[in-house]
Amino acid sequence: MRSMEEIKIDDDFILIRFQNDSDTVSTLQRAVPLGLIQFHFGLKGSATYIFNQGNYVLNLKEEKALLIYNPEKELPLHVEIAPKSWLITILVSIKKFHGLFTTDAEHIPFLSQENKDKKYYNESDVSPSMAIVLNQMFHYNLNPSIKNLYYKGKGYELLSLFFNRNEDPNAEQCPFLVDEENVLKIKKAKEIIIANMAEPPGLQELSDQIGLNLKKLKMGFKQIYGDTVYGFLFDYKMEHARQLLDTGSYNVNEVGLKIGYSTGSHFIAAFKKKFGTTPKKYLMSLNI
Repeated sequence: MRSMEEIKIDDDFILIRFQNDSDTVSTLQRAVPLGLIQFHFGLKGSATYIFNQGNYVLNLKEEKALLIYNPEKELPLHVEIAPKSWLITILVSIKKFHGLFTTDAEHIPFLSQENKDKKYYNESDVSPSMAIVLNQMFHYNLNPSIKNLYYKGKGYELLSLFFNRNEDPNAEQCPFLVDEENVLKIKKAKEIIIANMAEPPGLQELSDQIGLNLKKLKMGFKQIYGDTVYGFLFDYKMEHARQLLDTGSYNVNEVGLKIGYSTGSHFIAAFKKKFGTTPKKYLMSLNI
């Protein structure tokens, strides 16, 4: 129900992915050396950042971003993450950060000569294009061997979008996603298939329900969640099945029925395809 992943993107460039799907507040604490810039992105839910033994507090809301930098004082991470909240944090050294941009990038206030030795704080909105990248970081469907490479690309993409306030680079590759209304329709499609995972609607029925044509549904879903509608649903169902098994309250057949498998053999085959082991062996491993 909670997961934290820390990925080294490059020297002096770290990405932290935190997912709290539980019903309780979760705490993340981590040392942050002097000279690191902190970027915090709230995809879902909310979080509270606590500094100076609680004397200074910043709140991160859904679809908001924080940029924090203090060249004179360490700012260790102490975050209270609300239930059902997803966050991405990027930590990058000032030296590395300056090296990412050309010297004429004057439209970025943080890079200006007068700000380089000053503490800096900024709150901004997560744009639709940034929201797409953030969603992809939580819904990738890739071979584990290329996960770090994938995150490296997404980490750089996220920073470039953060500072791109003049135009939306998704306009050419996926024009309809520039429209926030269409992004919300794709998110609604995800909510519908999750709510009806045992008996999901067909793609045409789903496109009718959200008011978006079938082609745009397929393209948009792939763009935001990094997978097809049913590919995403398969992964979600398997993860939900694993969580149900973790509770110890259901047997294998009961779990299979809950996520929409009428026969145990089909559920067992699907579970093994996803996790490389059968549900029964997985249950046995929990009791070792």
